Amino acid sequence: MSKSLQLKEEGNRCFQAGDYVGADSLYSKAIIADSKNPALYTNRAMARLKLGYWDSVIIDCEECLLLAPDNMKANYYLAEAQCALRDFEAALASALRAHALCVSTNHRSLGAVTALVLKCKKERWEERERKRVRETKELEREVLDMLESEKQVEMADAMDDGEKREIEEECDAKLARMREVFERAREDAEKRREVPDWAIDDISFGIMVDPVITKMGKSYERASIMEHLRRHESDPLTREPLLPSELRPNLGLKQACDEFLEQNGWAVDW
Repeated sequence: MSKSLQLKEEGNRCFQAGDYVGADSLYSKAIIADSKNPALYTNRAMARLKLGYWDSVIIDCEECLLLAPDNMKANYYLAEAQCALRDFEAALASALRAHALCVSTNHRSLGAVTALVLKCKKERWEERERKRVRETKELEREVLDMLESEKQVEMADAMDDGEKREIEEECDAKLARMREVFERAREDAEKRREVPDWAIDDISFGIMVDPVITKMGKSYERASIMEHLRRHESDPLTREPLLPSELRPNLGLKQACDEFLEQNGWAVDW
């Protein structure tokens, strides 16, 4: 057994025992012994994820991808670290690459990777939503301040008390209407939300990210139906025989689900 492999196995034992610092140290020694083994970088990245060393995780994953561009684990761990650092655009891109690699190899981690894609989409949506709310509040304040300033200028130019009262009433009514507009916009944004039936996977009951269609015309989330077919080679709805090779991507439904999630990130937790 090579020295690097021996150190890797010792690191694995530390990791399984919950000693992530020890695992990190041993994987680092293994990398020194064999810096061209991509698995060593993903092992260390896994330990560093547990330790919250996000920047180091990213470095390890990038090193691994230089050696093995199609390494699914490197993309998966990279997405987790990027998400933790709130770089949601990059995290989603990495998670989608991991998902594509899972699909192409029929990897058993497809369910976990699909969940990570959904998490990244949700986090990105929530970040955008916070920004929208913040910008809306700033806009409301600026508009109301501007109307109040205009009111004061017009009242200062009034010829008499009667004109002042008339200007004040008109400006107060305008301010009230503007406050009503902003309040109505807030109410519309907070209306009861519903997920359309066509977006729901009938196996996991979650919203679909990568829907596939069976020969009977029924669509399921790829991760859910593949997991089902590992246990039972039959359609869960009709019980007719069904093989993974008979599944086809439902591109139209995928686009519809993507567009729905883009505008409704809250639906990830539906």
